[in-house]
Amino acid sequence: MKGMILLGITLILLLIGRYEWWMINQGRRKEKAVLFILVALGWVLAVLLLYFPDLPGPTRLLEKILSPLVRWMEGEG
Repeated sequence: MKGMILLGITLILLLIGRYEWWMINQGRRKEKAVLFILVALGWVLAVLLLYFPDLPGPTRLLEKILSPLVRWMEGEG
């Protein structure tokens, strides 16, 4: 079942990438590179969330990084 979902995600991202690729004018190599990178990162994120649905989000990382600062600021008051 997950294989079919993965195939669907891949096909959708390929269609989106192909459409956007042709919308970018010739000679815009940097824009095409950024498009490729963003589509690839989107695919990786979708696959990770498909196979690991309990994966913590980016807010968890920010909480871990900023919690000492928050505790320090609360102690100042």
